[in-house]
Amino acid sequence: MSKRRKNQRADTAPRRDKVRDIFVPRPFEGLVDEPEWIALRELVPAASAPLRLTPALIEEFGDRPATLATVLPMAAPAMTKPDGRVLIGLQRHQQSGDVSRDLAEALLCALRTEPGDEVAVPPLPGPGPRLQDILVDGPLEISMHEGFEFWLDPGAADDPTVQASLERANAAIYPTVRLSAAKAAYWCQVPEKAHVRWVLPEDEDAALDALARLGAAGTLTLGEQTRFAGMFRAHGRLVPVWDLPEETPATDWEDPVAQFAKRYAEALAATDPLDAAGRRARQGLLGRQLTLR
Repeated sequence: MSKRRKNQRADTAPRRDKVRDIFVPRPFEGLVDEPEWIALRELVPAASAPLRLTPALIEEFGDRPATLATVLPMAAPAMTKPDGRVLIGLQRHQQSGDVSRDLAEALLCALRTEPGDEVAVPPLPGPGPRLQDILVDGPLEISMHEGFEFWLDPGAADDPTVQASLERANAAIYPTVRLSAAKAAYWCQVPEKAHVRWVLPEDEDAALDALARLGAAGTLTLGEQTRFAGMFRAHGRLVPVWDLPEETPATDWEDPVAQFAKRYAEALAATDPLDAAGRRARQGLLGRQLTLR
């Protein structure tokens, strides 16, 4: 291609907003519950957790209760309640390349908004504080919900329009259970099958090597009638996925997941290089990457 044609192509190429070009591969890095933040954003339909604001924010805005929600009505980034509570939604339509910055700006916009008023949040907030700057970090106290009733103020569901909207939202939820056998491991049921999906806390290379060791040893499943379906990447972490029998309840997978977590920890601790079988298994895993949505 000639230099002139290259220049013409560059001149006519769509120009991207510079803010969007800033991509943070691990937006929740540094937070104690990084895998759970990822799981709530990518895996869980309806859950919430209280957030602790820094003393500086409490001094500026008062001690307003703040809640993290998987999703809010119409995938809104934030909302306020008449009693002063603020909520931010992890799953939203517009975002920049730094999810942590987006969520922090949504929270700050909600705190600046009068209780009960609609919150205006810029789609591209630009440089500024991130979640790691404005929250007192600690384990998330996650509450799982079967539906989105936690959105509503007392008595709001008495409105037929609100009730109809709530029923539509609830109908889209796949049953999801948080497992106690491993942090950030979740069982969910979809049509004709069920899954366990687990956000691993380790660096991708270390996690992949450990999974490859288990694959080479033939211990990558969760038992009979289960299948290792593959894995996907989410915010800098690996998420393995297992296919399970549809009829087996979530509670029956606590022990198999706990046993797998033990095998995984042992494989993770191995320091010898992968042998030929392990390298083949690793290559096979790379070829079995899934698309979540």
